[in-house]
Amino acid sequence: MAKAFQIRDHLQESYAEVYTAEALAALTALAPLDALRRERMAERLARRRERAAARRPLAFLDPDTLIPGTTIRVGEARAGEFDGSEIPPDLQRQWIQGTGPATKPHAPVKAGLRNVAYALLSGADGWMFDGEDALGQISTMSLDNLRNLRLAIAGDPLFLTVAEQVATEMNAWAEGFFGRPIIDDWRRQLDFTTRIFRCRGLHLDDRHLRHSDGSGFSASITDLCLYVVNNQAALRVAGRSVVLYLPKIQTAGEAALWNELLSALESHLGLPDGTIKAYVLVEQIEACFQLMEIRAALGRHFVGYNTGRWDYINSVADACAWDSAFINPNIDAITMTYGYMRIYEDRVRRAVNTPDRNGRFALWQGGMETNIPVGTEAGVKAGMDRAVAGAEREQRAGASGKWVAHWKMVHIVRPVWERVGEANQLGREFPPLTYTPADAADLTLLEPSPRTVRGARDLISVALQYGNAFAQGQQAAALKPADFFLDDDVLYLMEDMATGEIRLSILWEWLHKGARLSADDPETGVRAGDPFTAELFTRLLAEEHAKLLAARDKDVYDASKGTTLPIALAIVEAYVLRPEKAPWYIDLLNLNLNQHDLAVARDRITRFFETFERDGIRITENLDFES
Repeated sequence: MAKAFQIRDHLQESYAEVYTAEALAALTALAPLDALRRERMAERLARRRERAAARRPLAFLDPDTLIPGTTIRVGEARAGEFDGSEIPPDLQRQWIQGTGPATKPHAPVKAGLRNVAYALLSGADGWMFDGEDALGQISTMSLDNLRNLRLAIAGDPLFLTVAEQVATEMNAWAEGFFGRPIIDDWRRQLDFTTRIFRCRGLHLDDRHLRHSDGSGFSASITDLCLYVVNNQAALRVAGRSVVLYLPKIQTAGEAALWNELLSALESHLGLPDGTIKAYVLVEQIEACFQLMEIRAALGRHFVGYNTGRWDYINSVADACAWDSAFINPNIDAITMTYGYMRIYEDRVRRAVNTPDRNGRFALWQGGMETNIPVGTEAGVKAGMDRAVAGAEREQRAGASGKWVAHWKMVHIVRPVWERVGEANQLGREFPPLTYTPADAADLTLLEPSPRTVRGARDLISVALQYGNAFAQGQQAAALKPADFFLDDDVLYLMEDMATGEIRLSILWEWLHKGARLSADDPETGVRAGDPFTAELFTRLLAEEHAKLLAARDKDVYDASKGTTLPIALAIVEAYVLRPEKAPWYIDLLNLNLNQHDLAVARDRITRFFETFERDGIRITENLDFES
């Protein structure tokens, strides 16, 4: 065991309920597959460089080629010539899924368990407990997350005590908001929600495990083993499925790697192949070129797709970084009905409604509702009206359900599907997928929309706030631009890692492609048609940073203003101004977790960019690992 990997700083002893003997044995069994993961990540970066050098857009795969890591031809996958998964009973109806972590930063066990109680008492059909975008990685949060899930899934007495108290608090809120309670029997309510877990993506290394040679160890393998091994027996005894969300997949070859990992773990545990079920988040434009191929590569494990917004926009910006003609508008203009987003959603719904050789379809879970019903009466009403309208649109479009980012939204959005009453929309008839040059071009379709100084301020303000929140352990945070901190008609939105990624991508794009602004701005003297320059960016960055320094502790923790906020500022500045676009904002944030020395941060930022620009290598390991 020790020969395969190292565990940081005595954590094996202090988290013995997470690093169980069974989980460590599974990690040892799957550790050799981390070499293949590294190969896939190197291939990902190589494709990115080659496309940029050749100025070549993304394209569909040759139908006569094999999907890497499988014996399935691309054309066969598109025709449904593969064995997909049956949809298990507890996934047949997933009208509303919630998402969020199972802990809080620096929280004792009882306080952290409150997050799980809110989730499982919310009335959501499923809850995706997040190990990735919404889970802070500060200190030992990833281990706290896994420990709390094990306690909750096992029905530990401490969790039940917490759940009873939380149910009372939730009903008190509901009496004030709805005029009625939302929980009749808290013990029965705990059994309603399907437990789901999102592993971290293939591009990330774990912070507490590394290979015996000191190199980084896959966060995906870590999460997979620690969650599934420690919970699968309790889930199956209770008649529940073992369900995962798989993020950030870019290609069918990467999906085939995930399939190998899932099958290897099932084999190690003596479980039938296909026991573990997986949704795939379509967060990467390259994946949208390979939807049927990804379904086929995951085979009996695959149950459905989810269409997110922020990560997908970021991936489009990154894939088109070389293309000077591709420039996104203000972020609030890029809704799910905008240009390339509309095309993306349509391809996903057509893909899940293409049958496999056994006539099986897959699920489509719609996008995230980020609103929170907190603010003025007028602000909350407007926000909830938007949320319901968005849910109604997705239901009409064919989604079997959608996500919410806060438990308070479940009973506001779920009635959209309750009124329809159908468990899902499996097998709705849509035109078959086609793979023409026009189809490929439409996946980067831009439509006329504004690019303004106001839009740039919003991008900068939320990107800074997000970086600061991340470093404080709040990888999911309620945010809004600083100019609206005192305006309760403008609601806070629950934002996770994806919101930081896309904001910096768009700012980089505007600066390095010379985006022309579409409106006058009297405050800065910018005129319609002026370019977005480094000077303008630097000015806006300084002004938005100053607003955060002057903000209330409620909006920007006072303790962060001289610690983590300066580091967030340094990262945003470097990311946007450097000519070489970094693929991930999270890399730079991870490198500076748990340390508040700005000089150290600047050195690590410089080191990251110099290494990436010189060697094409991302620094992803924990630089503060103590064995």
